[in-house]
Amino acid sequence: MKNYSVAVLSGDGIGPEVMEVTLPILETVGKKFGFSFTFSHAPVGGIAIDTKGKALPDETVEICRGSQAILFGSVGGPKWESLPPNEQPERAALLPIRKIFGLYANLRPAICYAQLIHASPIKNEFIPQGFDVLVVRELTGGIYFGKPKETVQTETGERAVDTMVYTTEEITRITHIAFKAAQKRRKLLHLIDKANVLETSILWRKTVKAIAAQYPDVTLQFMYVDNAAMQVAKSPTQFDVMLCENMFGDIISDEIAAVTGSLGMLPSSSLAEGSFGLYEPSGGTAPDIAGKGIANPIAQILSAALMLRYSFQEETAALAIEGAVKKTIEQGYRTGDIYTEGMKKVGTKEIGQIILQNL
Repeated sequence: MKNYSVAVLSGDGIGPEVMEVTLPILETVGKKFGFSFTFSHAPVGGIAIDTKGKALPDETVEICRGSQAILFGSVGGPKWESLPPNEQPERAALLPIRKIFGLYANLRPAICYAQLIHASPIKNEFIPQGFDVLVVRELTGGIYFGKPKETVQTETGERAVDTMVYTTEEITRITHIAFKAAQKRRKLLHLIDKANVLETSILWRKTVKAIAAQYPDVTLQFMYVDNAAMQVAKSPTQFDVMLCENMFGDIISDEIAAVTGSLGMLPSSSLAEGSFGLYEPSGGTAPDIAGKGIANPIAQILSAALMLRYSFQEETAALAIEGAVKKTIEQGYRTGDIYTEGMKKVGTKEIGQIILQNL
């Protein structure tokens, strides 16, 4: 029997709660399809600051190095907001992990199920059957990592500098990921940029156009990021795969997640070269509901399905989990974030158990 090693970094807030219901689902799907898991738990984020003195302890990094994938919960919360910015959980944990493991490709599927369009802020007549969009975000370049990055004192105050930098190599590798994803979907790719203003966006267009010739079955279109932000809120069904540089992808993926109706439904994967990846929900720690047993674990569960697909090539098992989630929604079970009158309101553990039964 195949055994897959997974670093489990539950983190803060609702992270441990939603992770608790996800791991049995992975174990069950493994038994169903002939493989098993070795889960290695490690602290990250605020809990790591409290217990180990920093958001990403060395031992956590080593556990990740010894694993084939990382299943990540969420980090951060009000408790640690008074720390210096570079020591806060989000910046001091996620950004280093991305750099250490070369997690350059962030894939965020944004799916609005037909049964959940009532939760979307878009009027139902614009998305009568829901929508399914994949945002492909470059994750280790751009303005978040470019140098110089500094704040200096001047005669009149302070001067802050962030630098957006991209190379052809960085753009090329994420572009191939996006085109290959589009080939397996509806064969439409939008490059989201600001080529009327930014030199980096001009390089993105030049590079993506050249690569497009290798994928003649995919239609390539271009859209400025400000227009794309408007179109996501107006008519998300026009998109299939959206390819974005780091900052634009950060903003667009959060916007389209909100348009689906709940961040609690949306998984994400961050991939390195080869099969290594980090898988996490798109939402945050939700400290206001942490510990109450009402958080939606579906994003964490679907992130585990992405792990099966991309790191372990267990496509049938991934589809089984996704199918179990879809069936649970069709049966009318809802956590509070997606609840509407007449449905069956359940908590974190309850909906996890129902998904497990459907699996």
